[in-house]
Amino acid sequence: MKLFPNTVNAVVKALEEIFDNNHYADKVIEKVLRSNPKWGARDRAFIAESVYEIVRWKRLIEKLSPSNDYYHWFGTYWVLHDRVLPDWREFKGINGEKIRQHRSKIANRAVLQSIPDWLDEMGAAQLGDNWEPELASLNEQAQVVLRANTLKTQRTELKNKLEELEVKAYVPKEYPDALVLLKRKNVFRTPLFKEGLFEVQDASSQMVAAALEVEPGMRVIDACSGAGGKALHLAALMQNKGRILAMDTEAWKLKNAKLRARRAGISIMETKAIESNKTIKRLHESADRLLLDVPCSGLGVLKRNPDTKWKLNPASIAKVEALQKEILFQYPSMLKPGGIMIYATCSILPSENHKQVEAFLSSENGQKFELMEETQVLSHESGFDGFYIAKLRKKK
Repeated sequence: MKLFPNTVNAVVKALEEIFDNNHYADKVIEKVLRSNPKWGARDRAFIAESVYEIVRWKRLIEKLSPSNDYYHWFGTYWVLHDRVLPDWREFKGINGEKIRQHRSKIANRAVLQSIPDWLDEMGAAQLGDNWEPELASLNEQAQVVLRANTLKTQRTELKNKLEELEVKAYVPKEYPDALVLLKRKNVFRTPLFKEGLFEVQDASSQMVAAALEVEPGMRVIDACSGAGGKALHLAALMQNKGRILAMDTEAWKLKNAKLRARRAGISIMETKAIESNKTIKRLHESADRLLLDVPCSGLGVLKRNPDTKWKLNPASIAKVEALQKEILFQYPSMLKPGGIMIYATCSILPSENHKQVEAFLSSENGQKFELMEETQVLSHESGFDGFYIAKLRKKK
């Protein structure tokens, strides 16, 4: 594969933004790709994939690179994939054979799998024998998964329409609305997306709304809604009948939820910023169903957000666990007696998942609830994101 100075330079500029200025990889890539509308699909794919892979394998690349220069990082990444580097001055000092030999002698798992030492220790302590295969799976590139918007189309119909646009997908078992692309494509540019026929949503994430057992006409609160992906799914499952209140402590996130709802043809979704405890108290026992898709470490979605592992530390995980406890202390009061609540995370750590639910159930507030079922989705078992879903019922 031939390298071109302008696209390699774009990769280097993106790495500077991510690691020197501490910006999020997905936002940086989006900005870089917008900066040159003349780039074709192949160039754009090259830039995005190269940046994500270098971010994913940062520690290993750093260890093997002759310097911390980002061109050297790129060159090291390139030769690790058995590709030939052009004779550019930026790549001077890179010896492919030497790099490959050095790599073959590394035995440290944290370096080989490119994660911080503390994370390797925490993962091994909490997941035991599952940690190593899970880590390997989370270092793979994420598949592109769509959720058919059943308010406007059905999965088979969507699959056929995508094929007309030369976008091929397969139907995964046990995920009724999901389609997995056989090859990565920028589906956001298709007319089908603009018409609201689908959303991009991982198969594991699609399990969350399905677990809530919603029915048309219900009043549902999605209390940590963010950009509203799961609220949109709930609306489709409710056939756009009833009421969904999408809430979040960060009001700016909810603006995107409104735009997405409009495109999807959803009219039952309202948004509401959580300004204080009073917002929660005013909604006391008002919901038939309550979704708590709580803030978490995001360790289950490292496939698609590999820069997360470089932004986290033990203190930030402890902080998010304290926030999860606080949410479980306050938010369940919004659920009616007899109603169902889902506590969900995109984490694989028991300390954010089962142990949080266990602590809640043994608390005074938790005495009003019973655990119906819980599911820990591991990436190496499902092939999709790591997720946790606990279904609880409020006693009458």
